Amino acid sequence: MASVQWHSRGRKYESEWQACRLEVSAVEFSDYHPLKAITVTDSKSRRSGRKGSTSSSSSSSSSVALDPLSSMLDGTDPLSLFAAASETPALPHSISAGELGRKRREKEEEVGLDFEPWSSKRGEILSRFTTTEKLSINLFMGSDKSKASSPSSAVSEKVRTRLEELDDLEEGSQRELLNLSQQDYVNRIEELNQSLKEAWGSDQKVKALKIVIQCSKLLSDTSVIQFYPSKFVLITDILDTFGGLVYDRIWSMCADPHPLPESFSADDVNDTAKETCLNWFFKIASIRELVPRLYVEAALLKCNRFLTKSGIQETLQRLTAMIRGIGDPLVAVYARAYLCRVGMEVAPHLKDSLNKNFFDLLASFRQIHGESVQNQLVLQRVEIPIYLTLYSPAIHWILQCVAYRAPEVLLTEMMDRCKKLGNNALLLNSVMWAFRAEFVAARATDFIGMIKDCDEAGFPKHLLFASLGRSLSCADPPESERLSILNEAWKVITKVRSPRDYINCAEIWVEFTCRHFTKREVNTVLADIIKHMTPDRAFEDAYPQLQSVINKILTYFHDFSVLFSMEKFLPFLDMFQKDSVRVEVCKSIMEVFIKHQQEATRDPVILNALLHICKTMHDSVNALTLDDEKRSLALLINGFIRMVSFGRDFEQQLSFCVEARATFCNLEPVIIHLIHTVNQLAMETRRVMKGNHSRKTAAFVRACAAYSFITIPSLTSIFSRLNLYLLSGQVALANQCLSQADAFLKAAVSILPEVPRTISIEGKQRSSEPFLLEFINNFLSTLLVVPDHPEQGVLYLVRGLLNMVQDYTWEDNSDAKVRVYISALPLLAAMSQESYLYTIPKVDSNETLYGGDPKFIAEINKLCETLIGQVLDHLKTLGRDEGVRRQASLAFSLFGCLLAHGDLRNNKLNQLAVNLWNLSHKHGFCETRTSVRTLEYIKHQAQQADMSHLSDMTARLSLQSRA
Repeated sequence: MASVQWHSRGRKYESEWQACRLEVSAVEFSDYHPLKAITVTDSKSRRSGRKGSTSSSSSSSSSVALDPLSSMLDGTDPLSLFAAASETPALPHSISAGELGRKRREKEEEVGLDFEPWSSKRGEILSRFTTTEKLSINLFMGSDKSKASSPSSAVSEKVRTRLEELDDLEEGSQRELLNLSQQDYVNRIEELNQSLKEAWGSDQKVKALKIVIQCSKLLSDTSVIQFYPSKFVLITDILDTFGGLVYDRIWSMCADPHPLPESFSADDVNDTAKETCLNWFFKIASIRELVPRLYVEAALLKCNRFLTKSGIQETLQRLTAMIRGIGDPLVAVYARAYLCRVGMEVAPHLKDSLNKNFFDLLASFRQIHGESVQNQLVLQRVEIPIYLTLYSPAIHWILQCVAYRAPEVLLTEMMDRCKKLGNNALLLNSVMWAFRAEFVAARATDFIGMIKDCDEAGFPKHLLFASLGRSLSCADPPESERLSILNEAWKVITKVRSPRDYINCAEIWVEFTCRHFTKREVNTVLADIIKHMTPDRAFEDAYPQLQSVINKILTYFHDFSVLFSMEKFLPFLDMFQKDSVRVEVCKSIMEVFIKHQQEATRDPVILNALLHICKTMHDSVNALTLDDEKRSLALLINGFIRMVSFGRDFEQQLSFCVEARATFCNLEPVIIHLIHTVNQLAMETRRVMKGNHSRKTAAFVRACAAYSFITIPSLTSIFSRLNLYLLSGQVALANQCLSQADAFLKAAVSILPEVPRTISIEGKQRSSEPFLLEFINNFLSTLLVVPDHPEQGVLYLVRGLLNMVQDYTWEDNSDAKVRVYISALPLLAAMSQESYLYTIPKVDSNETLYGGDPKFIAEINKLCETLIGQVLDHLKTLGRDEGVRRQASLAFSLFGCLLAHGDLRNNKLNQLAVNLWNLSHKHGFCETRTSVRTLEYIKHQAQQADMSHLSDMTARLSLQSRA
């Protein structure tokens, strides 16, 4: 080590910076575009152009330079061509104008995405219409007659066997299961559906038909009437499966000699497929009972396309008329719903059948109050209001089909028919559901009048107002009628006795109130909700509806000073007494606040309310809370803290941070954010005072430093503590708080031994060395401007850091400690300069304290020699342990450090640099490109007047590189 004599190279930072600046050149506008097709232009035709250049056929004659990316969008680049092709697709010349018009009309008549599909209604119906009554079902037992016949049987024998199988169904080859629960019933239906698929897959077509007929028969049974809508959903699923299987079977038969196009006609279908299709319809015609025959033929409606052009239309008319023969009005209305469903899927343009089904439905309404229905309801102990709700899914669906893309005049006709039926509430409710919200909103006053005239006994008026409210939440009624509409609706809603019915209706009308009225009306509505839902703690059963109320208010009220000035808003929040629900509501409020609050606020009403909300979220955190949930809550609370500003009242801002620290002590990200906020507050104070602190502001920034100093130790993350100690020390230095800065930096050094060798990142254990090295390098760069303490030794912080690095337990086979030593050399070299690379205003660094004192320089040189000796010893160790690749890397790093910061006029230091270069290239592990560029740099430096001593070194390095 004694042979190493370190001397730092003298630096002139200003001249070096000037020499490193890039040359500035003006950019001329060119007509070249990267996406434009390249065309070669003859130099004779464009004499003004450069010879051999590429150009486009268009050029700008404007004297103003245009944006090259926008000026070239003339349709010739690939993106413009692609966009043009997608906007105007090419059409075959063979399609006539009339054919094109017909196809366009058919396209417009197809069911679009704005039509709510049946699949979206299934789940709601199944969950809504349930029963605890016992159910029964007939299971198909199968027959072995088909297996008895040999493959060589004659055709007549085969036909006879199939007819016998159909008769066998009528004669009772089935088993009745009794006393089934609802879940058992659903399971049995699913078994039948699976049996249908298995029978079809094993080519037992008659057995499959039997299963479908048997299931369809169940739709005649209304013994458990409250379950009927769900039964309809389950069984029509089987019918849909069967219809799809038959259609696909016939379609596959049409593939000979070539596949059918999507828009085929009956003339394109071969005779074999037509015969098979007719055979299916003949089988269906032999079904004796009306309901199964009707449902099975409806399931195969699409197959009429294979027979005649008008087959679907004729079948729809016939089946519509057949439904008139069903005596039970509930069975009939669901049969019409199924027919309308398959009609919309197969031929949505045939509106006549839809209208006829609806008008027949109106004609059958008087059956509901007939003697047979009333007797059935008495027998099953079902009240008329509940019975009427069973019709809703079917009527809603039929009216949705009728009203789809229907003109507004149809709504007027429907309203007139409702009036003729004595304002039937059930029908009126479905009309408001089905027609476009704009149509309903325009006639809102008329609908209210009709609702008033309805009979309260059969269908509660609050349900009608709920349906009207849904339409008005999507479309606006005339402005002059809005207040009267709200008053009329709320007169009915507020009289509803059942808390469940009340909140279901009130929740819908809250949106109308928020959308069109002020906080006064909304506050009145909230007061009414509190009044109805507080007795007997009814709110505990209505949390979803109450959450919906909050969300609707937040949708329309983004000014939180207005929101929190509502007297009943916070009392409304108090009804959320279940912890999980309360936290979700608080999160939704904070999300809206962070999204829509444009400016920082100091409004005490807002701050107190949001502090209460954030405290609620914070207090929900416990030992079982997931990390993702903690992060989510911390983000929301930090968003709130970020929006709090007291302007120039910095002391009030600090007081707020003190209160927030006590309130949110369980969320570490929030504590970290508060420390950053206080540091920013100190820097803002410095900016306002332009660096010249008064006695008051000096005391304030010291208070900010004290806040950070006592808060950081509460953090569990070691790297959060390290980084915040360093950052807070830098802030203290910038504010001339030297004692506080010393305390921060010493604290950072003192906790370095606590850094574990591995840390958890996103649930995975990672080595902490890269993060520790990054921190130490950042720390070293700060030490340049930190003056030595008068009562401590020279470079006491640098020595303290290096001692900690020396004593730290690094990983086995790690070079991290040596890399820290190499990183410390540039810092020490910078400290030995007459003027430092950077300083802090009004803070005297060591350059001022020591002024290039020879003793100070000697201490630096001695420390550098010690560090270099440690690195060289480590390099020798690597040579013995076959770590030659690591040895080469470290040797080259030390060489670069000596080249940049050492005074290589010293022969021993020069020779050491050459030896390190040779060592790094000894085994061929040094990157060639890096070596070449380094040599070029040394040659360039050697040309400078004060760097001539590098010339000899360059020759020796080049010789070694060639060797």
